[in-house]
Amino acid sequence: MGITVGDTSPLWALSAARLAELVRRREVSAGDVARAALARLDDVNPALNAVVEHRPQEVLARAAHIDAMLARGEDPGPLAGVPVTIKVNVDQQGYATTNGLRSQAQLVAATNSPVVDNLLAAGAVPVGRTNTPAFSYRWFTGNQLHGVTRNPRDASLTPGGSSGGAASAVASGICAIGHGTDIAGSVRYPAYACGIHGLRPSFGREPAYNASAGKDRTIGGQLMAVSGPLARSVEDLRLALAALSAGDVRDPWWVPAPLLGEPVQRKAAVCMAPDGLDTCDEVRAALGLAAQALRDAGWTVDEVDSLPPLQEAVELQIALWMGDGYEQLVAAAQKEGDPGAMAALAGQQDIARRLGLAEFSDALSRRLTIARQWQEFMTQRYPLVLLPVSAELPFVNDLDLQGPEAYQRVWRAQMPMIALPVTGLPALGLSTGVTPRGPVGVQLVAARFREDVCLDAGQAIEERLHRPTTATPAAVGAG
Repeated sequence: MGITVGDTSPLWALSAARLAELVRRREVSAGDVARAALARLDDVNPALNAVVEHRPQEVLARAAHIDAMLARGEDPGPLAGVPVTIKVNVDQQGYATTNGLRSQAQLVAATNSPVVDNLLAAGAVPVGRTNTPAFSYRWFTGNQLHGVTRNPRDASLTPGGSSGGAASAVASGICAIGHGTDIAGSVRYPAYACGIHGLRPSFGREPAYNASAGKDRTIGGQLMAVSGPLARSVEDLRLALAALSAGDVRDPWWVPAPLLGEPVQRKAAVCMAPDGLDTCDEVRAALGLAAQALRDAGWTVDEVDSLPPLQEAVELQIALWMGDGYEQLVAAAQKEGDPGAMAALAGQQDIARRLGLAEFSDALSRRLTIARQWQEFMTQRYPLVLLPVSAELPFVNDLDLQGPEAYQRVWRAQMPMIALPVTGLPALGLSTGVTPRGPVGVQLVAARFREDVCLDAGQAIEERLHRPTTATPAAVGAG
């Protein structure tokens, strides 16, 4: 699709905010934008396998609906005509909620999840379903149903997981906003690996429900799994968060919290090596640059040696997520026959298999204690914390399958991401650039329901350091 706007950028390369502005002003049509997204998908997705199902005629019909609303003088919403993708682990009416599983290839959703309903209500145009590892267990994206997803910036590196398809799609320009889910870093890590931004909202911020599942999740999943957006700009994350946060009666955990809170003191803590993390030089440098960018924006930034507990929170996260019904999870993974899922569960068996009712109850109690410690730290000492997304730059593909030592290396490096869902706090994975060895970024954390603090600080850093651009995979051509 050859239409360009203003600075000669093709439509597929523009931000969600810019596209919505152009469509709402009727300077371009939603149909034009949809055709550009579909053409970009045709160009790059064969090399990436980011989108594993799409129906062009439905995409064009949805875009035509947006254009018809505008022609009637109606407001289609703040994401008017914006191309988005939906991860295959949430319900989208008429599509299989596969979660990367052959056993769910025919699990066709009869209704939309709140995520999809909220995006549609905001005027977005879903252009495809994005890949995830089996059971959404890994920081690498591939499965036996949909195949392997590639990183558009470097095919030798993981695109991240479990929302690797969403990150690959956003980074390559297939969509402006990707939907992801995050229980242990599954939004933040793919954003990090693909050189874009990803926001994990506070627990209770965005409603969730999959009717196709037939029953609700176990308590760990209920308390720690959230949906969140991936995008190439902080402004687009802000738009997406507002759209996704609309209430839905199907989720009793949803909280009608305001998107903007009271002004906070512009004071931040940066921690290079929380709980003794062996942080690589490139990540330390990124944290230093981000801290200086905040100082340049008027923030006071203190380097600290310690934070409230993270390593203990990792063990609680694993217990509450994988330990509840562990033997049934292992049986399901073995039946699916997915090596990545089986490795993920085997790697956590020492924690999971010693978990009885008393230990599970204690884990829930300790979760509350740690959440309180973090909330007190964020509200009484530092309204913002900067820390690594990962101790390492993005891993090579399938590192977690290279034996127990490699598996444990992966999980050790990911500690700052795995721990935070226990706290219920929002966390922003912010790209700060691309090194010779791959993309790099930082993680910003704020008090519960203070995504605005993360986003404001993230925007200040983005303006002074780096705003992600689209990438074209090498198999397609120079980007």
